[in-house]
Amino acid sequence: MDLALLRTFVTVHRAGSFTRAAALLGLSQPAVTSQIRTLERQLGRPLFLRRARGVTPTAVGDELAHRAAPHLDALVDIVEVGLDEDSGARTLHLAGPPEFTSLRALPALTPLISQGLALRSTFAANTEEALEGLAAGHHDLAITTARPRGGLLTSTALCDEEHVLVAAPRWAGRLGPGALRHKGSVVLEQLPVVEVHESLPLVSRYWTTVFDSRPAASGAVIAPDLRAVLECTAAGAGLAVLPRYLCESALERGEVVALLDPPMPPLRTYFLTARTGTLGLPHIARAHEWLVRAAVDW
Repeated sequence: MDLALLRTFVTVHRAGSFTRAAALLGLSQPAVTSQIRTLERQLGRPLFLRRARGVTPTAVGDELAHRAAPHLDALVDIVEVGLDEDSGARTLHLAGPPEFTSLRALPALTPLISQGLALRSTFAANTEEALEGLAAGHHDLAITTARPRGGLLTSTALCDEEHVLVAAPRWAGRLGPGALRHKGSVVLEQLPVVEVHESLPLVSRYWTTVFDSRPAASGAVIAPDLRAVLECTAAGAGLAVLPRYLCESALERGEVVALLDPPMPPLRTYFLTARTGTLGLPHIARAHEWLVRAAVDW
């Protein structure tokens, strides 16, 4: 069987689309379609069901992907080993949220540099983007906030992130804890909100969990990086919901204060995800183990 056909098949399976697979492979969509049809003729069975948006693998397609993908990844690694021997290092490609990757993951991995590991990081806008890049082979590991489905990706729970409702001290002085607990939506209407997106994802989740209601405010400051949200909040722009690890130092210095201390604060779980079979590669396995071990203290 032609390995090029298998490579195209696995790429389509991971991308979920002939169009995306063609872009990843540097081929035209008709070329990808032709290769998949050739492989289906050779096997005598359909591998994908064509949908209005992308393709869905058949049971045969899923089985073939699970059996073939790890071996194809291993062949790619053989090539990379030769390249890395020339450069004297193995390279790990890591994707994840910009703040968590910058403040947690990358510092935790830096001791491996002295062991010959080179690091390349990509800041993913969201979990879907990170998983798509991982499935397509652009990354070796991805830090995500959702566990992927299917058998081509494998994930390990890394740590839980506690969310804290914070504001600058001058705003906190105007509020009473009882008002916040019982009239969360009303308070939101009174205070400006600093968030990462217009949909207020962190504030909305906090209000749903703690107040059992939806926020009725819009963002006064929208910045797509939690570090910027923290700086704006400390400067007095309004209230924000932030991960505790990110704002812990600011809380200790009194630059922001926690407006509430609920008995069950909202939590978000991070997962460390890899393509199935690639944890057999030493440099990926070592980085994976290192991050899981470091996360015990996070």
